[in-house]
Amino acid sequence: MKRMRIISLGGVAAAALAVGLPTIPAQAQTSVIPAGYSGSAQMSRPQPVHADPAMSLSAGPLALGIAGQLASARVATAKYATNLAKAKADGYRIITKMMPNMGFHFMNPTIAGFNVRKPQILVYEHTGAKWQLGALEWVFTKMPTTTPLPNATFGSFPAACHFADGTFIPDQNQATCPTRAPHTGAKFTFWHPDLITMHVWVWYPNPAGLFSSTNPLVAPFNRG
Repeated sequence: MKRMRIISLGGVAAAALAVGLPTIPAQAQTSVIPAGYSGSAQMSRPQPVHADPAMSLSAGPLALGIAGQLASARVATAKYATNLAKAKADGYRIITKMMPNMGFHFMNPTIAGFNVRKPQILVYEHTGAKWQLGALEWVFTKMPTTTPLPNATFGSFPAACHFADGTFIPDQNQATCPTRAPHTGAKFTFWHPDLITMHVWVWYPNPAGLFSSTNPLVAPFNRG
């Protein structure tokens, strides 16, 4: 998803250490949302992020603060970690098929605002008959005035009509969404406006950074 803001991730590394997440050197990576998902996405070359010297790996207030938030997010979503059926039963429905270096996106349209224990989107990796939760994602209809998580970075997702098989088409107007997907015939499920997105890779290590939209380590799962 399109990168909109990049901030130093040094403090995030300390937070990851505090909750037992991998402390792989962070990089920021950007990507471009395809006009409509068709099995591939364009991604720009990762660019290194130079950590702010003030953001050391010491367990200072910032690191400890985000550590507690990440721990809460993990505890709340542990029930979904390898159980997609549970996520579906709780209202998460597919909105994209496998997006390269991201995953399959499942959204609960009844969740609004930011609650660290209730992400609007679960991003899964899929292999064989198994599903593994990779990232949590929060969405906003406009850029938050305060950062939900320290040093968070944001992406975007265009307004779109979504269908039951995970296909979608960009559309700024819900009234013009077709009742069936143009290429697959799948039933229309729901529409959303332009969204600001925030990925957080709390369930899968990501050398591109905790808040990166994409993750090179999930490339083996790109075939879905």
